[in-house]
Amino acid sequence: MTPQHPQIPQHTIENWQRIVNLIARLADVPASLVMRTNAQDHAVFVASRTEAHPYDPGLRFALNDRLYCSSVLSDGALAVEDAARDPRWADNDDLKYGMSFYLGYALHWPDGSVFGTICVLDTHRNPKALLFREGLQEFSRVIESDLRLLVEVDRRAALERELQTTLDQLESRVKRRTTDLEEANAALRVLLASIETARREYDANILRQIRGLAIPLMVKLRARLGRDAASAMYLNMLEDNLKSLTASMSGELTRAFEALTPAEQEIAQMIMRGQTTKDIARTLSRETSTIEFHRNNIRKKMGLCKSGRSLRSALRAAR
Repeated sequence: MTPQHPQIPQHTIENWQRIVNLIARLADVPASLVMRTNAQDHAVFVASRTEAHPYDPGLRFALNDRLYCSSVLSDGALAVEDAARDPRWADNDDLKYGMSFYLGYALHWPDGSVFGTICVLDTHRNPKALLFREGLQEFSRVIESDLRLLVEVDRRAALERELQTTLDQLESRVKRRTTDLEEANAALRVLLASIETARREYDANILRQIRGLAIPLMVKLRARLGRDAASAMYLNMLEDNLKSLTASMSGELTRAFEALTPAEQEIAQMIMRGQTTKDIARTLSRETSTIEFHRNNIRKKMGLCKSGRSLRSALRAAR
């Protein structure tokens, strides 16, 4: 019998969207995906908002031996550096999309049943993504933590519904037992309070995981990068984005970033960190005129053209 699992709420999907976007930027890949499995059906659930990849949410695959994710679901993890040179994967289904590089991990519900996979793909061998292998695994654990929370909330909600049913029955049978009903209502309030406490504990746990698991990996990665200024900048941006996962950006900044292109979002984050046009141009290996062009577009989209206000101060004030 297939286990019954709760629906994934929109706010959780939005959190996962931020995660896959962050993974794609950090690993420098065109595609970062969370896939969901239902029997032999394997579908794109959340896809990074990056250009030049064909994996739109809802795209479905039939699980078979030529699909990267089939191996992940049976073995727990898979890394394929160049499928075109690997006899096992030379005819895999993703090559028709040009994706010869793959790194992925399995995702499970708390009961051990399969949810799907989290993965990154590229059109060529990607050493940077290979270095991010442990980071991808940590993000897989964050998503599995979300699944555990959803199951717990669903279980508690079921208990709450059962309790409410019991209260309704008691009220119809014993209308005069006011004292008993008040005690039952008190129990309901305790249950609701425990749900809120569990939510707060979950938020604190995620923060501890990021500080205790992800941040140390970033320290190791920063040591490996050496004097690579561009990669160091991306690592600093990753640190800021990890903080936003725990605290979340304000609605104002979120709306502002939704109007920006991926390149503009990247430059906006560097501006928020105090980088000058020359600094950004050097980091991204672009002309300063190109950076100025993007800065002007960001000002237009944020309504700052004639305000005389500093772009950095406007971005930081919206946080």
